[in-house]
Amino acid sequence: MAEKLVRYAVDEEGVAFVTLDHPRTRNALSDELLDDLIEALERARDDGAARVVVLTSSHERIFSSGGNLNAFADDRTAVEKYAGLDRFPRLFKLIGALGKPVVCAANGDVLAGAFGLALACDLVIAKESVRFGCPEINVGAFPFMISALIYRNVDRMKANELMMLGDLITAGEARGLGFVNKVVPDEDFDAEVAAWAHRIAAKSPLLMKLGKDAINATRDLALHEALDALQAQLALAFTTEDLAEGVRAFREKRSPEWRMR
Repeated sequence: MAEKLVRYAVDEEGVAFVTLDHPRTRNALSDELLDDLIEALERARDDGAARVVVLTSSHERIFSSGGNLNAFADDRTAVEKYAGLDRFPRLFKLIGALGKPVVCAANGDVLAGAFGLALACDLVIAKESVRFGCPEINVGAFPFMISALIYRNVDRMKANELMMLGDLITAGEARGLGFVNKVVPDEDFDAEVAAWAHRIAAKSPLLMKLGKDAINATRDLALHEALDALQAQLALAFTTEDLAEGVRAFREKRSPEWRMR
């Protein structure tokens, strides 16, 4: 059996840690690693013990170096290469439809295709020392697949600058551009990620799923279509016991007991 390139573990508070674990290649997003990552995320989606997913890396300095450069110039036919490109769309769609929040814990540089992976997540927490960017143009490539995510998260002119110049930016600059939620000193990073993840895991998993499903279904709709869909989702939320329990707990000044129904 081939060695898994992605590790999966769930702690006692419902945080599923999905860890890119191929440091020899700086977690290059090879077909094999992407397959393992998709499998791990599907496992988290179906795991009743998992309430939130933290996506991180075992490498000391690199979250992921992005797409596997060796695959760009190998001798496979164009048809074979095209067939393998479905992994990125499947991965990004899976994160959106996971029904559970996904936190990118950027503990190392987030480069090229991995930049798109971070942008597909719901929240991004970054070490102060890390950099973000899509340097593909510097090796004669272009960030085709992730450009759709970049344009949805970064101002158009800055997005063009990132893709056309290929320069990297600091975590602080990324925070200023709005696609990193928090920048944390390196020595405090693990504790801060755990604190965020445990806070999310303490929320109602059912209402979190309904909310994330609503966001995923409506973010690209016209306003009137989005409002109609959101009205229906809110009406569904009103039928849940968890919503009523949350209100009771707030009034009674106690911690809620989520029943997932």
